[in-house]
Amino acid sequence: MAEHGAHLTAASASDDRPSVFEVVAQDSLMSALRPALQHVAKVLAESNPGRYGFLWRWFDEIYTLLDLLLQQHFLSQFSASFSENFYGLKRIAVGDSKGLHQLASAGLPKKEHWKSVLLLVLIPYLKTKLEKLVSSLREEDEYAIHPPSSSWKRFYRAFLAAYPFVNMAWEGWFLSQQLCYILGKAQHHSPLLALAGVRLVRLTAEDIQVLEQKLAAATASQQPAHSIKEQVQSAVKKALGCVALSLSTSLSVGVFFLQFLDWWYSSENQETIKSLTALPTPPPPVHLDHGTGSPLVPKLKTVCPLCRKIRANDTVLSTSGFVFCYRCVYTYVKSHQRCPITGYATELQHLVKLYSPES
Repeated sequence: MAEHGAHLTAASASDDRPSVFEVVAQDSLMSALRPALQHVAKVLAESNPGRYGFLWRWFDEIYTLLDLLLQQHFLSQFSASFSENFYGLKRIAVGDSKGLHQLASAGLPKKEHWKSVLLLVLIPYLKTKLEKLVSSLREEDEYAIHPPSSSWKRFYRAFLAAYPFVNMAWEGWFLSQQLCYILGKAQHHSPLLALAGVRLVRLTAEDIQVLEQKLAAATASQQPAHSIKEQVQSAVKKALGCVALSLSTSLSVGVFFLQFLDWWYSSENQETIKSLTALPTPPPPVHLDHGTGSPLVPKLKTVCPLCRKIRANDTVLSTSGFVFCYRCVYTYVKSHQRCPITGYATELQHLVKLYSPES
């Protein structure tokens, strides 16, 4: 049985079609990098909200911009995305008889190139924003202080009810495409490749040799620009190339660091982590910046730091430990995504209502 199923996950040496393990591995690479970078941004924002808070608030936009520069660089230079090039793959246009013999350094046709850029960068960004929108709508539907009008309420309740089925259809589309690819019934393992009009093949020995020569020639010979316009264009091109190169180099090194993080946060290592982090509870955090207009901690423990009145419906922020009125802290966190006292990055799910024994 193993002999009959070997063709599903492996390819012959003469076949340019990558195996399912290769295509799935390159897909999982970028999906693993995003949460890792997001965790770094959150740690920086919590360590110094005044200086690095914007990294957490605008993480999606900053990541999308860096991803755009990275993918544009790799598609222009290697005819592949960053993760595809990392696993020795390249893109060729579907239906192009010369595509198999065209070198990766030649790049994709303009139409397929820009379609690939948009689908690589725009689709993940829109999907992330949609998931955050659905999450916020569910929180508002469950904890909203001001109930919406009846027509709007019916609309977004219908949207929340339909979203799981739409998401299931989207994921099922990708799963069915992968199954067809495994069985040899499709050229693409992902519908996005079909929409871009390209398919994945392995890099040839000639591809690798030409890419190495191109890189060596680019670093060795640089012609000086004469006009101011050429100098500006050259400087911008060099800056974008340096940014993309530094990103690709750091991400390549970061891939191996991700394996360490997977081990560190694995279930087998949780006991070791607990023993290392079993330290005394630290005191409440001190306000970091008294000049930003954020409220100071009141002297009376029963007073809300936001409205300066006796707290009603006590609610604590799990990120900082400070207690506020539910209405006050809900409105503040929803608008600013941080703790009013410490500036720590905070979301609505970090609100914890407190109940006294009498209630």
